Amino acid sequence: MDTHLDPTPAKGRELIAFHVGGQEFCVDITCVRELRGWTQETPLPQAPSYMRGVINLRGAVLPIVDMAVRLGLEAQEPTSRHVILVVWIGKQLVGLLVDAVSDILTIGEAALQPTPEMACDTVHAFVSRLLSVEDRMIGLVALDHVLPPAEAQAA
Repeated sequence: MDTHLDPTPAKGRELIAFHVGGQEFCVDITCVRELRGWTQETPLPQAPSYMRGVINLRGAVLPIVDMAVRLGLEAQEPTSRHVILVVWIGKQLVGLLVDAVSDILTIGEAALQPTPEMACDTVHAFVSRLLSVEDRMIGLVALDHVLPPAEAQAA
């Protein structure tokens, strides 16, 4: 479950919505450090398929996760229209490659619904809740599941 949930629904919660592979997702805006245009990455040998590589972010090495691949969608070659969401996952900065940023939403906690029980384990792992806004269904990405646990990386 997303550790950044605000338990005070009256306060409202801001989410940043983005597109990946023709679908719409969102993350809590408090986890987002910045938005960047696409920058060519440096690939890393033996990296998982969803890890595009790393870029230089003002002197720091920033790993880039291709969210389409991570979510099990079709990968596309990035263009200048793609966006890198620089987010905090725990204490680590990570770049999430997305097709485009679409919206900033302010919602009450009650607007977030659980994912359906019949959804596959992959959906439950990456999409913690669903939000219906007008005619759009937006999945709240569980950022704490985007990267594998440290124990799995060490194996």
